[in-house]
Amino acid sequence: MSQIQLDQDIRSLSDFRANAASYIERVKTKHRPLILTQHGKSSAVLIDVEDYQKLLDKIQLLEEISTARKELDNGEGISQEEFFNELRAK
Repeated sequence: MSQIQLDQDIRSLSDFRANAASYIERVKTKHRPLILTQHGKSSAVLIDVEDYQKLLDKIQLLEEISTARKELDNGEGISQEEFFNELRAK
């Protein structure tokens, strides 16, 4: 996902309604989110489905790494060498 360009990626909800198809196509091709405003305040973000899935995958991976780190800090788990030995044995 590309970085937001404030002058191009913030639109009012009424503008979005009037041009929804073109804004959706732009989000899909440029891989930049579109921020929608309502009554002058940010209200929602539209992002491409693939970019959204990538975000979810990254979040899941980070949560798994965090869990693993906590387990290691608590003395749980096994060493890398032990893991590979067990893997080879299988």
